[in-house]
Amino acid sequence: MAEKVTAAVRTAPQTTEFREYDMPDIPDEAALLKVEVAGICGTDVKFYSKPPFEGPVIMGHENIGYIAKAGKVFQERKGLKEGDLVFVEHYVGCMNCEHCHRGDYRLCMFTDWRKFPEGLRFGYTLAEREPHLFGGFAQYMYLPWNSVIHKVPDGLSPEFAGVVTPMANGIQWALFDCEVGYDDRVLIQGPGQQGLCNTIACKQAGASLIIVTGTSKDKKRMEVAKKFGADYVINVEEEDPLERIMEITGGEGLDVSLDCTAGAGTIPTLLGVEALKRKGGTLQFQGEDVPEFPNYPMGKIANKYITVKAARGHNYESCELGLKQLASDRFDIGLMTTHRFSLENVHDAINAVGGSGDVIHASLLPWE
Repeated sequence: MAEKVTAAVRTAPQTTEFREYDMPDIPDEAALLKVEVAGICGTDVKFYSKPPFEGPVIMGHENIGYIAKAGKVFQERKGLKEGDLVFVEHYVGCMNCEHCHRGDYRLCMFTDWRKFPEGLRFGYTLAEREPHLFGGFAQYMYLPWNSVIHKVPDGLSPEFAGVVTPMANGIQWALFDCEVGYDDRVLIQGPGQQGLCNTIACKQAGASLIIVTGTSKDKKRMEVAKKFGADYVINVEEEDPLERIMEITGGEGLDVSLDCTAGAGTIPTLLGVEALKRKGGTLQFQGEDVPEFPNYPMGKIANKYITVKAARGHNYESCELGLKQLASDRFDIGLMTTHRFSLENVHDAINAVGGSGDVIHASLLPWE
């Protein structure tokens, strides 16, 4: 095994440096992951252009790889062995608080890097913290004792397994949080990775109507959405989405609105409120990107008896189900895994995901 590890380090907005780190020592309760695939998503695009804090970071939070080295205690606790292909969640909980004890480590203070920088989260932690390798845009990644790890099902390729994070989010947001089920009518705003995986989740749950919205840039993505089960797609730049939704539903509206736009602001939230004509609908949004509303439509929310949900990643069960979904071959995941990049091309890879609508999910391959 090499004595040095090459990593792509974000050092400033739109700036990457390639650095070498010493191969870390692996104690009994830890392990070393040989990164096979690091997925790139909209969060990477956003934080590469506008880092949330200063300091060098090895990005990469959608990581698939092989256990290259593991201590005896680690192997016994995790039920894993060297050579196993695994998915490593980016959440690293304290495993001692109330949230972690009930399996909701995504709510643990240790995973909230904005308010608790002492915590650890893969792809977000400063590279100055030893042993430095806390992100997937590198040849190897260090796995402490409290890493949350899932074994990749036999027959599922590393590249397809790399879609598990958005797939788990789709299952979490649509099925667990918003309880989409049989005969529900659903609006999915945004046909990127998250929107497409929410489409698959809603289709599998038995939704009777799935409408996906996008822009002119999203033409290819909306074509994929239809192949994944969307009944209608709406280009919001060419037609009024609310008017079209009411036309499709005969004025009845929808049961659930899922915001998968990753930062479009107030527009998806307000459209969701208007589109939920049925009483008792559910509105999901990604809260951190929504500015404060000066005139939030609380009256309409109350009158329609709308339940408001904020997206917050995934839990352990949604990841397990996400891997099973990807391994099922029920949907052509190859329609999503559109581009591959080597580690040396990480700058171009991140910007490609944020640029052309032809790029849906990009796989960063550190060993190519």
